Amino acid sequence: MLDSKIRYLQIAFNYDVGLVQRVLPSLPRSERIMIEAGTPLIKREGMRAVQVIRALWKGYVVADLKTSDGAQGEVDLARAAGANAATIIGSSPLETLDLFVQRCNEVGIDSMIDMLGVADPLHVLREMRKPPSVVILHRGRDEETTRGKVIQYRHVNRIRSKFDVPISAAGGVDLGEARSAIFNGASIVVVNLVKPGDPWLGIRTDQDIAAIAREFLATIE
Repeated sequence: MLDSKIRYLQIAFNYDVGLVQRVLPSLPRSERIMIEAGTPLIKREGMRAVQVIRALWKGYVVADLKTSDGAQGEVDLARAAGANAATIIGSSPLETLDLFVQRCNEVGIDSMIDMLGVADPLHVLREMRKPPSVVILHRGRDEETTRGKVIQYRHVNRIRSKFDVPISAAGGVDLGEARSAIFNGASIVVVNLVKPGDPWLGIRTDQDIAAIAREFLATIE
């Protein structure tokens, strides 16, 4: 469902549905914007978070489940809630990874493998029966403030040499990091909405989010 020739901005909501309801209607209606129900939001609100996003957004919706087991059931939950894609953590058992991709293909949504904490993403992909729709290179939020922790763009060309899949860059992405992600071959940049006082990078919720989203779109085009 994603066009490999297009560069996408994925905006992640991680707090509560109140923020979703306040911000989402103001965002540009662009086919290049993907909306994510982040893992903290889903843990707080359940699949209702995905349903609220789907009701307000007619475009592409990602359910950031970070599945680690029970792949088929979790894919079905994401699909029923209206998601176009769901995520699984790359360190999951191989059986779970294969079942996840298989079930996503069966129900018609994209499979995204989040390589958070995975030392060699290419090794994981080579072991799988079929590749996912998207590979996410992810610096975790707990790693953002650690000196020297970076998104591992060195894996982009290694993955692309074997698999024709879009690469997504996530974790501490501001405008500068977005430019680096695109320069290094990523097709998707994931940007978190961040409340004032929280230590992470992204788009602050007390700023003009719609205007900054447009600036990101122009930066990665």
